[in-house]
Amino acid sequence: MPKYRLLTLEELQELEKEFVEYLVLNGITADDWEKIKKENPSSARHIIELFSDVVFESIMRKVKYLELRTAHEVKVFQCLESKLVLVAMQSTVDPDIDFTNTAYIKNAMNNPPPGLKVYTSEKTYGKVREIEIFEMIRAGALITGDQLFKSLCLALPSQ
Repeated sequence: MPKYRLLTLEELQELEKEFVEYLVLNGITADDWEKIKKENPSSARHIIELFSDVVFESIMRKVKYLELRTAHEVKVFQCLESKLVLVAMQSTVDPDIDFTNTAYIKNAMNNPPPGLKVYTSEKTYGKVREIEIFEMIRAGALITGDQLFKSLCLALPSQ
């Protein structure tokens, strides 16, 4: 059972070069691989599971920011080594607000409508960092850069 998820056939095809390198690093030649696939499909699946874990582990380690948007709230998480830092913007009044529209976010930050709340919080990881990040992505978060996080930080009320 993979730690993250099994790569799809399409993803494996896109990573064919890396998969071949992975097989070679593990002492499996092209002929060996063909033989394993034919004679021991469960072993072949296990090798693909291990490769999938290597790929996802590498991706999750590189994640620095995640973004999660709904119509009335945008959350940006900074994924530090030992904790998540959240900066979010939420509309508590305006039913016409739509934070799924990037232009609307910029406009709301420049001309804050009534009931707009910008806040921050942080929490330590409840699981291994990479697993928690993967689960957040599965729940709808997207890997993003630091631009919106920094902009929201500037919009935080002064303490």
